[in-house]
Amino acid sequence: MIEKNVILKKYFGYENFREGQEEIISNILEKKNTLAIMPTGGGKSICYQIPAIIFEGLTIVISPLISLMKDQVDALNQNGIPSTFINSSLSNNECEMTYNSLMNNEYKIIYIAPER
Repeated sequence: MIEKNVILKKYFGYENFREGQEEIISNILEKKNTLAIMPTGGGKSICYQIPAIIFEGLTIVISPLISLMKDQVDALNQNGIPSTFINSSLSNNECEMTYNSLMNNEYKIIYIAPER
């Protein structure tokens, strides 16, 4: 298994985790049910993004925040982590293209609006 600290540095450019992040990530990697409550800007995203990189398959993130989805996906893709989103900002054609890419295992993380 790839070391979480290596991923933190390689993909996100950080030397150290913020308070609480490493414990949360370790619990997820140990496949323990985990509830993490952190303030805005506290680094919640890394807590599920690092396990998504380590685990096989696709990670699905349910989020009602469309602007956050786009920002997260853009940053992940810039860092070499293939990601996408499905929400009301996409046309039916764009959704269909995304579904096809998902079927071809082209992504590690997908953000989906609750209504989808």
